[in-house]
Amino acid sequence: QVQLVESGGGLVQAGGSLRLSCAASGSISRANGLGWYRQAPGNQRESVATINIIGTTNYADSVKGRFTISRDNAKNTIYLQMNSLKPEDTAVYSCNVHTDSGLSYWGKGTLVTVSS
Repeated sequence: QVQLVESGGGLVQAGGSLRLSCAASGSISRANGLGWYRQAPGNQRESVATINIIGTTNYADSVKGRFTISRDNAKNTIYLQMNSLKPEDTAVYSCNVHTDSGLSYWGKGTLVTVSS
């Protein structure tokens, strides 16, 4: 079983930056997919950014050009660099790991609040 712990959330003004981290308790080097998701109050959870085992990334249209997902297999950590933040980016951000054995794990999330 893999436990995921997110960190790096907080309150930031519009236009600012934050870097989220997701530390995994086990190896992520063979994980098929890693991703960041977010859920704003009253909304469904949505995919923000994903990265697969060969490093291919995908982003939601709303964050393209502003957010960057990366993985550090040596540190078992996933990152989300968020620049040019907007109030509509306010949400709880959670990370997900999909293992090569077909299991999926979620962290509890970290709150990002962007003030206007």
